[in-house]
This record gives sequence, C-alpha cells and structure tokens, in this order.
Amino acid sequence: MQLLTLSVLVVPRPTSSTLLYDAKMRLSFILFIITISAVFSGTLAIRSLVFPNATSTSYVELFPQKPLSLKAFTLCMRVATELSGRREIILFAYRTRHYDELNVWRELDGRLSFYLTGNPVLFQVPGLGALQTHLCVTWDSSSGAAALFIDGRKSLTKIYRKGHTIREGGRVVLGQDLDNYLGGFDVRQSFVGEISDVNLWDYVLSDTAVQDMVTAKITRGNVLDWETVEFRPNGEVVEINVNL
Repeated sequence: MQLLTLSVLVVPRPTSSTLLYDAKMRLSFILFIITISAVFSGTLAIRSLVFPNATSTSYVELFPQKPLSLKAFTLCMRVATELSGRREIILFAYRTRHYDELNVWRELDGRLSFYLTGNPVLFQVPGLGALQTHLCVTWDSSSGAAALFIDGRKSLTKIYRKGHTIREGGRVVLGQDLDNYLGGFDVRQSFVGEISDVNLWDYVLSDTAVQDMVTAKITRGNVLDWETVEFRPNGEVVEINVNL
C-alpha cells in the first residue's frame, strides 16, 4: 500500500510595510491615470491670479526653485488685461538690491519689451487685450539673440546684451514694478487683469516646445514651475483655479 504525501504551501501574511508600499503604488497609479486623462481630454487645472484694481499695494511675490543666475532663459505666462491707452504695464519684475535684472513691460505705445539692467529691447507685436494671450520671452547671452512668442507665433530675432549675465539674489514680483529692492511701487505702472502659468527656464526652449504650450501640453519651468512654486499674494489679489 502506497502512502500519499501532501505538500502544503504556506503563504506568509503581508507585513504592515508591504501593505503601505502597495497602497502608495496604487495611489501613484491613480494619480498617473488622472493626469493622463486630463491631458488627453484637453483640460488642465492651474492656479490663476486676478488683479482687480490699479493699486500700489497689490502684488504677488514668487520664490524660485533655484537662484536666478542666468546666461539664457525662456519666460512664459498667460496674460489678459483691459488696460488701454498710453499706460505702462509691468508684466514681470526681477530686481536685485541695485538693478532691475529682468523686467517685462507693455510700453506706453503698446509695444512689448524686456529689460536686462539697462535699455530695453522692444517688439512691435499684436497688443494685449481681454482675451488671454500666451506670451513667451527668450534670450541667449552667447549670441545676444532675443525674441518674443505671441500665442506660439515667433517675432523676428533681435541682438541684445550679448555676453551679459543676470545676477542672483533678487526678488521676483508680479503686479508691480520694484523701483527699489523693498518696493517703491507706482500705481500708474501696476498690472490690472489676470496672469497665470508663469514658468521660467535657465535655457532657451525650442520653437516647437513653446508652440506646444499654447495648447496646454504639460511643460514645467526648472527655475519657476507654476504648478509647484511658492508664492505670497498681497493686497487685493485673488487666486482662482482655471481649466486650460
């Protein structure tokens, strides 16, 4: 008579650390699916800043992920304003203790410009209005090449401040021009309207990468990343969420 031998498989009970790991993996997968779904559905929720009135007290200070010591950059934002006429409007301000290192303006005559410690480079481009505009500024110190993009359309290239370096150690502000390091704001230069999706890179993006951002494809700056950057609103600024 033969004896039948049975083998018993013993399955170990999962430990608390294993359960925690599995839960994290499931959550990561869910977040990944949500992000992909948002991209393919054409919607992406982002923070947006509304500056309702002209004041000398309303502004937002941004705190970059890395120092702004730049020999090249791409700066992008979405902007809308109903301010018209001969009115200067500051769109972006970065100032160290003694210099305006990087300022972007709409000038009195409607041209767009940016300043790197001195005289500006100016561009005659379609004016800003109540309809949202995707605006990008690019500059490379090695060649001096400077350009603007309006809703993905590139301006001519101008040569500006070849060999210059933007210095670190300053403050980044939206909504007001920093006439000095601590403020010195002028209501006649303040921004009124809506700004969002402000991203800054320490290199020049390709034309294709800039054009892709117009359709809300995910692209995040490595100096200022609008999705994660810490900012501090002051005055009457209102933060809202919008879908791109």
